[in-house]
Amino acid sequence: MDVLLLSRIQFGFVITFHILFPAFTIGLAHWLAFLEWRWLRTRDAMWRDLYFFWLRIFAISFGMGVVSGIVMSFQFGTNWAVLSERAGPILGPLLSYEVLTAFFLEASFLGVMLFGWNRVSPKLHFFSTSMVALGTLLSTFWILAANSWMQTPQGHELVDGVFVPVDWFAVIFNPSFPYRLAHMVLAAFITTCFVIGGVSAWYLRRGVHEEEGRRMLKLAVAFAAIALPLQVLVGDLHGLNVGEHQPTKLAAMEGHWEAGEPGAGVPLVLFALPDEANETNRYELAIPRLGSLILTHSWDGEIEPLTAVPASERPPVAPVFWGFRIMVGLGMAMLVLALASAWAWWRGWLFGSRWLLDGWRLLSPAGFIALLAGWYVVEIGRQPWVVYGLLRTSDAVSPNITAAAVATSLATYAVAYAVIFGAGIRYLLGLVRKGPQPFEEPPRTEGGEKTPARPLSVGEREHASTAPTRTEDR
Repeated sequence: MDVLLLSRIQFGFVITFHILFPAFTIGLAHWLAFLEWRWLRTRDAMWRDLYFFWLRIFAISFGMGVVSGIVMSFQFGTNWAVLSERAGPILGPLLSYEVLTAFFLEASFLGVMLFGWNRVSPKLHFFSTSMVALGTLLSTFWILAANSWMQTPQGHELVDGVFVPVDWFAVIFNPSFPYRLAHMVLAAFITTCFVIGGVSAWYLRRGVHEEEGRRMLKLAVAFAAIALPLQVLVGDLHGLNVGEHQPTKLAAMEGHWEAGEPGAGVPLVLFALPDEANETNRYELAIPRLGSLILTHSWDGEIEPLTAVPASERPPVAPVFWGFRIMVGLGMAMLVLALASAWAWWRGWLFGSRWLLDGWRLLSPAGFIALLAGWYVVEIGRQPWVVYGLLRTSDAVSPNITAAAVATSLATYAVAYAVIFGAGIRYLLGLVRKGPQPFEEPPRTEGGEKTPARPLSVGEREHASTAPTRTEDR
């Protein structure tokens, strides 16, 4: 367990937690904007009750995402100093643009969104919610621009080993960025959609909050039936892009070791146990030529095999191979459930189908799992490069850090995360179990009444007393 491996494990551990909460809040912020828009249009109290129910969940999730993001940023200086030094002229401004646009936008309107009900006009409150949602998209834009540049770098020149930007448009809109951005945003929306659908199905199966459950499940089914086919299309285009710019990653995803006979095409490997030592797959189950059709859109198309490059330039094959299949498998399961639910809705028996409701409950965390699996494919698949083809991961680690220091900080993170995120997730589950509650007007403060001042008060139903305060207390 050397410094390099421990640093990679630590970064993977921290980003695993971090990516879950921002992805969830990206979709949840837009869901909240939709709910408030529906309330403004209809003045139906149920839309308002659902808004405040999910607002509490958003507030806690947003806070945990901020905490995990702060920890992650420190690692660039402590564990990856060479990467920061050599790629800093590009990564530094991109991350600063995220702060100057997304963070400032969210910080400006988040307080109004969380605490401004009845303190600002309904339209201004809706505008604040929409700006927070826009801020999450801007944050995604800049973070993925930085990550995509590391995957498919362009728009720079090397000066004494340092990446210096020469064309910012080319840096930001690098070859993989449009596909990666669309794929990630859709993944975030789908993740949130299945959480909403799973919560709705759970209420319907328990016989509580049934009207709210029906309304939310209808919306989840409608959105999933549209978004998942789009995600399949975007994923296909992204795969073609990977084949063009990162062929070794694509070969690892497919477990493709050797080039076949000319004209034989590439099989689609459904199951195998990749054996890197012998450069082959064990217990392989494959469909001839189907891989060519999917990967190249040609019946006899070819992709570059893993053996086309030395073993030192290949990623670890097994985690990339299985991560890709977990992501695709869960995506197909969600697609089938969404289409079956849409059919059942049309036929009028969606809410009475035990199997479909249990399917939504079972797949409620599927978006998170697929998201992590896909992220592991992206990050592990580009190894051994941290800037693809230009800077190796082994050359980017801090030279003066010790394995003991990394192991100690990793253990500290593990304990702290278990406490902080364990408590946060338990709190979120408690809010879900309680479900949407009838709206209660927040207390007025014109007469000197007091309101809760604790940050987590947004997630509770505590209200200050409306009794007049005594003059001496004032």
